[in-house]
Amino acid sequence: MRKLIIAGNWKMYKGLEDAKSFAREVAPIAKGMDTTNVVPILAPAYPFLAVLQRDLEGSPVKVSAQDVSSHPDGAFTGEVSAAMLASLKLPYSIVGHSERRAYHAETNAIVREKLLALMQHDICPILCVGETLVQRDAGNTKDVVVDQLSGALHKINLYNQGEIIIAYEPVWAIGTGRNATGEQAQEVHAIIRKWLKDKYSETLANGISILYGGSVKPENIDELLAMPDIDGGLIGGASLKPDSYLRMLESAVKRANGEQ
Repeated sequence: MRKLIIAGNWKMYKGLEDAKSFAREVAPIAKGMDTTNVVPILAPAYPFLAVLQRDLEGSPVKVSAQDVSSHPDGAFTGEVSAAMLASLKLPYSIVGHSERRAYHAETNAIVREKLLALMQHDICPILCVGETLVQRDAGNTKDVVVDQLSGALHKINLYNQGEIIIAYEPVWAIGTGRNATGEQAQEVHAIIRKWLKDKYSETLANGISILYGGSVKPENIDELLAMPDIDGGLIGGASLKPDSYLRMLESAVKRANGEQ
C-alpha cells in the first residue's frame, strides 16, 4: 500500500516566529494521529529548516527543502547544495516546481542535475511536473508531462519506491482557486503511473506516491484522495494555516486507515 502524503509548500511566506508558532500548534496534534500510512511534510524557506526540525521533533511531521542547487559546491552566491541539506539530515526536497521553471528558467536538464544531486545524498526528491493553461487547452497535457518526466529522469535508474515522489501540478490551477476535478487530476496521474510502468516496472510504478498540487484545500482533499492514483497533495496556500493543514492531514489519515 502506498502511503498518503500531505506536503505543505510554504513558498516565500512565514517569518521565524510564525513558523515556530505553526510548529508548536501542529506537532502535538499530529503526534496524536495514527500516521502509520501517512507522511506529513512541511517545506519552509531555507532559514527555518533547522528551526522546524527542532520544533517538530517527536512528531510525525517531516521537513523538506523547497529547492536545491544543481552544483555540489563553489562560488554560487545564494545557492544551497544537496550536501548542505544532507548535513541537516533532511529527508526531502522539492525540485522542478513550476515557479522555478517559470521565474528561474529551469529546464528539464537542470531539474535532472538537481535530482541527481539529491539522490547522491540520499534525499528523496519531490519532482514536480505539469502543464500551463495554454498547453492544456491545446490538448498537449500528456506530451508536456511525459516530456518533463523523460527529461528529468533521463538515464536515471530507480530501484525502489522510496527514491522519488512525483507531484502533478497543473500550472493553471496553482494559486488561482481553479483546481482540477478529481477526475481530471486522476487522468494525468494515470498517465504518469503508466509512464513509470513502461520505463521501469509495474512494481515500481505501483509503489511510487504521486501527489496532486493545484489549489488543494480541505474542501476538495477528500475528492482527490478518493482517486486510485492520487496519493496526497503538494499544497500551497491552504498549508499556511495550522487548522487547514491539520484538517487535510486528518482526511488523509482517515482515508489511509479505511475510515472513509
